Amino acid sequence: MNGPADPPDEGHEEQRPEAPARIPGPRGAADDLDPRHAPEPLPEPPRTHAVLKSLLGAWALAACSAEETEAVEDHLTECAQCAEEALRLRDAVGLLHPEDNLDLKPLLRSRVLEDCLGRRPARIPVPAWANPYDTETARLDALLRDFGDAEWQTPVRLKWFEEEQRRSRRTTVAGVIGHLMTVDGLIATALGLDDPLGPEAPAGATDRTEHYWSSAEQPITRRIREPWREQGHTLVRTVSFAGRGVGELSVDYGAFALPLGDAFLERAFECWVHAWDIAEAVDYPYDPPSGPHLHRMIDLAARLLPSALAHRRRAGLAAPARGLVAAGAPGRTLHLEIEGAGGGSWDIALDSPAAKPSAEHTVAQIAMDGAEFCQLAAGHISPEEAAVGQHGDREAIRDVLFAAASLSRL
Repeated sequence: MNGPADPPDEGHEEQRPEAPARIPGPRGAADDLDPRHAPEPLPEPPRTHAVLKSLLGAWALAACSAEETEAVEDHLTECAQCAEEALRLRDAVGLLHPEDNLDLKPLLRSRVLEDCLGRRPARIPVPAWANPYDTETARLDALLRDFGDAEWQTPVRLKWFEEEQRRSRRTTVAGVIGHLMTVDGLIATALGLDDPLGPEAPAGATDRTEHYWSSAEQPITRRIREPWREQGHTLVRTVSFAGRGVGELSVDYGAFALPLGDAFLERAFECWVHAWDIAEAVDYPYDPPSGPHLHRMIDLAARLLPSALAHRRRAGLAAPARGLVAAGAPGRTLHLEIEGAGGGSWDIALDSPAAKPSAEHTVAQIAMDGAEFCQLAAGHISPEEAAVGQHGDREAIRDVLFAAASLSRL
């Protein structure tokens, strides 16, 4: 019989056979919390021109991440080619949405204001002098959206003041939009864009309209809306990318010329006036422009008054100058006060456009409501009908009121 096993010697460990190697299992979720097991982050690929260009479609659809959106918009401020493509894509996306009814939905104003306050300023802003035109064409377009075929043929009577008489011309809603498009074409040609009437078109605004009305397929239909609106978008887009100094470019109206910045204001004013004509013809309410935009339009008319007065004086339609002075020297002045939204005060040189208006040489004052002054400058009311507060030289007051009416035309 075997006896008990001898105890192991002190100081020696029991030898166990070595376990066979095994394949480690997959890491558990808990292992991910251990930073030692975290994989190295992949380097972000460089956003080249090609990469950013490929994101333009998603950007136009607002489908980019915040980082991608920022990268694309930064790129648009440096790459004119991509900026042009981005604007085309954004316009195309707008066509995918059905046009809404003109009647406003409840709380729409609050939602629009909240959205506007939450947005950043545009990376490629519209010049301040082009904003009234951009706004007024958009407002008129919103009015036209709900028009049926019959409303496009609604009679509209255009009014203006010529020499000492009120004039008028009958057309339709579609004819008015054609008129706006043809005169806007003067700005298009000044910017090197295509003339909507072709290369052989007349130069003057009135002649261009008569040429269009006589040569266009009759009757002019609602199809005129698309080329008019597209031309407006192109004009605003072109000056937005043109850079500084473009506002001084001369626009030839035939009988006179205006700097491009003033020409855009003049077109905004006429767009509003004719939108008013259309709204009146179809019995629909139409509000004046916003106060800041209306102020710019009134300021343009006030700045044109000395030249208009001199033109009437040369034609024998105004009293002769009483005190010619050297260019830049103070001369006889009329103080014009416009009340209401968009109002302000202007000093008008009476005897020469080159004279300097002077408060010390003021001989007369006129006070008028802003909307009524615009109606006078548009030729919709005559100088005798204008309700004004008058003080001082009656002859100077009459000459300035008639000069304001003479700013109008077809």
